[in-house]
Amino acid sequence: MSEIKNKDPLHGITLKKILTDLEAWYGWEKLGMHVDIRCFNNDPSLNSSLTFLRKTPWARKKVEAFYLKALKHKR
Repeated sequence: MSEIKNKDPLHGITLKKILTDLEAWYGWEKLGMHVDIRCFNNDPSLNSSLTFLRKTPWARKKVEAFYLKALKHKR
């Protein structure tokens, strides 16, 4: 049998993992410069950012796109 591969590059990666990695790589200040959303620029924390991004699809897409771009540069 042949395996079906998922074409989604974020398949299996949680939003928490994405934010944890980005914060470790860039810190909140630089992350806020790259992805200009309030949850990164105004008293940022992992929990408040997760809450906001789970409720706000447009912001989550920005963060996910930036994560994929950052992954390419980290390799």
